[in-house]
Amino acid sequence: MLVTKGLTRACTTATHATTLTTLSLLLEAASSVMPLASPEAPPRADADDALAPDWPARGAVDFVNVSLRYRPGLPLALNGLTCSIGAGEHVGIVGRTGAGKSTIAAALFRLVEIESGTVRIDGVDLRTLGLHAVRGRALAIIPQEPVLFRGAVRRSLDPLAQHSDEALWAVLETVDMARTVLGLEGELGAESDESGSNFSVGERQLLCFARAMLRAPRLLVLDEATASVDHLADERIQRAIRGAMRSTTLLTVAHRLHTVMDYDRILVLSDGKCAEIGAPHALLQEPASSLSELVDLIGGEVGLKLRDIARRSASTAGAKQE
Repeated sequence: MLVTKGLTRACTTATHATTLTTLSLLLEAASSVMPLASPEAPPRADADDALAPDWPARGAVDFVNVSLRYRPGLPLALNGLTCSIGAGEHVGIVGRTGAGKSTIAAALFRLVEIESGTVRIDGVDLRTLGLHAVRGRALAIIPQEPVLFRGAVRRSLDPLAQHSDEALWAVLETVDMARTVLGLEGELGAESDESGSNFSVGERQLLCFARAMLRAPRLLVLDEATASVDHLADERIQRAIRGAMRSTTLLTVAHRLHTVMDYDRILVLSDGKCAEIGAPHALLQEPASSLSELVDLIGGEVGLKLRDIARRSASTAGAKQE
């Protein structure tokens, strides 16, 4: 009840600049240990029973003329957004501050109900479903601020004790954290407080990534998840994304452009609308494109490196298709 009240209060009072960071913390912490609900959206709906047992099997996402505002009187944070994301695609979401990047995740998780339009996953309108189906079956999120749980490392990875130790070690190995946990007294049983003070920020984020991997989601949202980690941890996360999460539909709200320049496509938002969406290298071939403008603002060697990452990624993708 307290979590529900806190979530509802945050939904109705937070501004678009801070809402998703706050709510993703609540969702990440609470959804693993108890179901979330709100008076506006019940935890279950009749349509849940009609879902295929393996829904979502693909993870394809469609936004159709979606508009959302955080509370009456505020401007639209999403303003007629229309775009489609294919199953298994890795799509970076970029744009200037206030463009609506994080609001896409808020709409997917129904942290705030959309005002108009439709959001579909594998053809199913999310508004017809209960929150348990949307948040428990369809999606996983790794928020900007990593959340661990008080108690053993095992509990932070698997709060409901649904997986074997072998599975836990497997995901730790994938995110390059197995050696770190092996070095702790008690290993998986090593104690951690809620702040995770015995881990660095980067290590905490890697543990959150491992927890998401255990759920094997068809759709994973990274809300600027590497914005506050060091370069080494960022590289470890990116390796895991390119490897174990290759077939997972991935939406990354990008703070650092270099983390998404080798993605399949980049969605550039402006004023809550899709300014453009396409392969990074293709967009950068157009000097007047929105992505080119963002890269040119960075300029210098960094800008050249971003363009080189996109070019090399396009070359690699082309070689694989031949």
